[in-house]
Amino acid sequence: MNLLHRPAALDTARYMSGFGNGFETEALPGALPVGRNSPQRCAYGLYAEQLSGSPFTAPRTSNERSWLYRIRPTVAHWGTMRPADAGFWRSAPSGEGADVPPAPMRWAPVPVREGAASFLQGIHTVTTAGDAGAMAGMAASLWLCNRSMEDEVFWNADAEMLLVPQDGALLLRTEFGRIDLSPGEVAVIPRGVKFAADVDGPSRGYLCENYGGAFTLPERGPIGANCLANPRDFLCPVAHYEDREMPHRLVVKWGGRLWETEIGWSPLDVVAWHGNYAPYKYDLRRFSPVGPLLFDHADPSIFTVLTAPSETPGTANIDFVIFPDRWLVAENTFRPPWYHMNVMSEFMGLIYGQYDAKPEGFKPGGISLHNQMLPHGPDVDAFEGASRADLKPHKLEGTMAFMFETRFAQRVTDWAAGLPQRERSYEHYGHALRRHFDPTSREA
Repeated sequence: MNLLHRPAALDTARYMSGFGNGFETEALPGALPVGRNSPQRCAYGLYAEQLSGSPFTAPRTSNERSWLYRIRPTVAHWGTMRPADAGFWRSAPSGEGADVPPAPMRWAPVPVREGAASFLQGIHTVTTAGDAGAMAGMAASLWLCNRSMEDEVFWNADAEMLLVPQDGALLLRTEFGRIDLSPGEVAVIPRGVKFAADVDGPSRGYLCENYGGAFTLPERGPIGANCLANPRDFLCPVAHYEDREMPHRLVVKWGGRLWETEIGWSPLDVVAWHGNYAPYKYDLRRFSPVGPLLFDHADPSIFTVLTAPSETPGTANIDFVIFPDRWLVAENTFRPPWYHMNVMSEFMGLIYGQYDAKPEGFKPGGISLHNQMLPHGPDVDAFEGASRADLKPHKLEGTMAFMFETRFAQRVTDWAAGLPQRERSYEHYGHALRRHFDPTSREA
């Protein structure tokens, strides 16, 4: 049975905890109807509107919807739509990157340039995968912004959005309430949810657009009922509404393109809501890692925070994986990630600290791409150091790397391929690995 929460107004309670639960919250007392979803007359002269993130007939365990009680329904916000400039934002299939050779790729951090750019204007797509129209695949982008979305509101009809800030905080003003977001935290904005992003200075981060099924917690299997990401650490905002009768720009991403119109008020006007389809945030430092306690190297899937499943059991449309602070204790084991080729493609970013498999070249704010069935692994310094290390218990501290992992090959955009921050020598980092083979001696 779903849990229901009725918190106080925003000034006394900011978030509700729990993943996938049903919630109810109101910014004005009595704004939520009792015992029914769409009464003949809503309190305060509000309109009832249902936002569905799944088909109506989806099983109860996967049925996602929320009822919103708002000053105007979304259809009243709808003006004459015209194409908007998408800048460097791309959707799959983009048609770009066909001539980029298959190889490991890496980029140094891309700076936030001078000049005012909002969150929307600052989205620069690095890779696309799958097909947004077929509701399969993803796109991975950077946002590089230094201006708040004043009198501007957006929603994405193509994708669920996972935001991973790396430098600088965001205030997400969503129609469900407000979310403060800082490096070390992530937020998910479901498909169709309106929001604006405010900043106080430059902000840089990673954006994953999920075209497929919604993110959810992975099954723990033999791990049992505890560890990894715990549902109670996921936070939803409480109701907060804007009653601002002044011109706003409304932008929608639909069919791989941006569309815009003007309206005379803020569409972030939800006074109360209840349901289980809502934006949320999570502090990555609350992830409880598990790992090998005696020998050998577990698969990186043990670090999965969220997964977006596909129609093939056990094969994700996207896995969101992190590499946080943790103890390394395995004996007689090569402790960094091993050399491998994978059916999943891996887009990796570094939020802060140092990544153990690339101790020198991979910097916070940087990107690496190891695509489907292409070889990758530790660089020569990491290999030589780990092969000779005294294997005492060792704690990795002050580090937070992540991966967007997908079953699709990721195509690099023209913008990313041409960046001066692209480290072209990285494609050949494996050449520095020396031959150690000696058939006359078993001792390496």
